[in-house]
Amino acid sequence: MEDLNRDGQTIIDATKPIAIEREDPLRSASTSDFDVPHFDTNATKRLLRKMDIRLVPFLALLYLLSFLDRTNIGNARLFGLEADLRMKGLDYNIALAAFFPTYVAAEIPSNMMIKRFGAKFWFTTIMVVWSIVVIAMGFVSNFSGLVVARAFLGLAEGGLFPGVSYYITTWYRRHECGLRLALFFSAATAAGAFGGLLAAGIGRMAGVAGRSGWSWIFILEGLLTLVIAGAAYWIIVDTPQKANFLTPAEQHEAKRRLTDDRSGLSDDFQMKFVWDALRDWKIYVHMLITLGVYTPVYSISLFLPTIVRGMGYSNEQSQLMTVPPYVTGCIITVTAGYMADRMKTRGIFMLGFTLLAIVGWAMLLSSGASAIQYTGTFLAVAGIFPLVPIGVAWNGNNIGGSLKRGVGIAMHVGAGNLGGTIAAFIYLPKSSPRFISGHAALIGLISMSFVLSLFMTMYLRWENRRRDQWALENKIMPEEYTEEQKHLEREKGDYASFFRYTV
Repeated sequence: MEDLNRDGQTIIDATKPIAIEREDPLRSASTSDFDVPHFDTNATKRLLRKMDIRLVPFLALLYLLSFLDRTNIGNARLFGLEADLRMKGLDYNIALAAFFPTYVAAEIPSNMMIKRFGAKFWFTTIMVVWSIVVIAMGFVSNFSGLVVARAFLGLAEGGLFPGVSYYITTWYRRHECGLRLALFFSAATAAGAFGGLLAAGIGRMAGVAGRSGWSWIFILEGLLTLVIAGAAYWIIVDTPQKANFLTPAEQHEAKRRLTDDRSGLSDDFQMKFVWDALRDWKIYVHMLITLGVYTPVYSISLFLPTIVRGMGYSNEQSQLMTVPPYVTGCIITVTAGYMADRMKTRGIFMLGFTLLAIVGWAMLLSSGASAIQYTGTFLAVAGIFPLVPIGVAWNGNNIGGSLKRGVGIAMHVGAGNLGGTIAAFIYLPKSSPRFISGHAALIGLISMSFVLSLFMTMYLRWENRRRDQWALENKIMPEEYTEEQKHLEREKGDYASFFRYTV
């Protein structure tokens, strides 16, 4: 007899025999995988090490370049950008905001393009385009040109972060993604540190070839991205099955591990899975959580040199003093990702780091003493940056089926990047140098993320207990399902009766 789960999905009576009416050729191929013995622990470690060495450093480099190219406008500001382009009032804030609407609009279509055409082609294409746009930004002669260039930059860059977040889930099991996402995203903090050092050096090129220091920041950093884009097509590999750096046995094991971890849920490209993502209320809660995280991430990334300068330091000192907070944030981000994977949990880390970020911004808000404010920047960066990869991993872990997961991650990241538009207007010139209203607004947003993270942690624990109770009553636990029983629910995604959420 059939039962219904709480979300209206049909749950099979797993205690009765199941008749499979027809053979699915995709499933037949997958089922045969389980006839092959699993790798032992050492062999699995070697496989993961091979994948890590080939994939993670280069993906991190791509994001470092991406984050550097979108936030270097904050460094360029200190080298005469506004004066040369005759900007005034809120012009700088408008230029920042122009990046994000197109960035968000690109994210869901971009992840669908990766699913359709492969990461190798898509990542290379968008890298070449955005590097050309960044170089062009070095030649703009007025405010309007800067705004248009920023909008095109957002359109080109929009596919990278959600794309890589999804791409990592096609190589690693659910509780292996957090560390890799943290290593990938740690490049954002490295970009903050590297960008400050690089800008301090490039800014001294003012006058070379008759161009200002800010112009050379865009041109040289764009050229750097273009060079790396030339190598991307040969380094990125679409799937483990196409990885010539793995042996045939390792390719097979990589596929088997993913099939086992995803419980045989559908990997088909069908629009129904897109609609499934768009109708899932849990994803929308994560979108609000990430809005409250990304807004302060972008605020601190775009304005940290300005905030430090407001403490009484020179332009060059301000650039260099942004480096230590970012280095600290990088270390904390990677450590948090490792621990979250090891403990196979996400919610408690979300709660802890939101509180740390709140303390950091409270220090910036409450005191005019430069020592307290500068210490606050360390806590703010160390608290807010780890939330990005942990949040993406948490949402991605709890979405069943590859296409729904790709769309759900894009929705998650897209909502967060809307926070970039808000961030552009958080720190207004009239609030300088203390920016009290901006700090207060960010504390409010981070507090929203804390409350919603607490709600999701409690809800997911409750839902897992409810499903466990159903399993006990029907005398079948998730690990006892046969492949045929799982196959019958393969299109239900995370609403399948054997699926359990990561809390």
